[in-house]
Amino acid sequence: MLRSISHPHTFQERLAEQKARLEQRAHQLKPGPERDELLKKVGQIDTATHVNEWLNSGLQPPR
Repeated sequence: MLRSISHPHTFQERLAEQKARLEQRAHQLKPGPERDELLKKVGQIDTATHVNEWLNSGLQPPR
């Protein structure tokens, strides 16, 4: 019998989970290119989060 694993369902929840994992991994690394790349991805996730919030804010297009 397979056990079901609870995963975040919304886009926002998936972004938050991935951001937390990447930040944790980055903080375990010494400064260098690999850590820089992980922190860059964290920044991209922040941007995606803000864009998603903006798109879902109910703003109306200009008339």
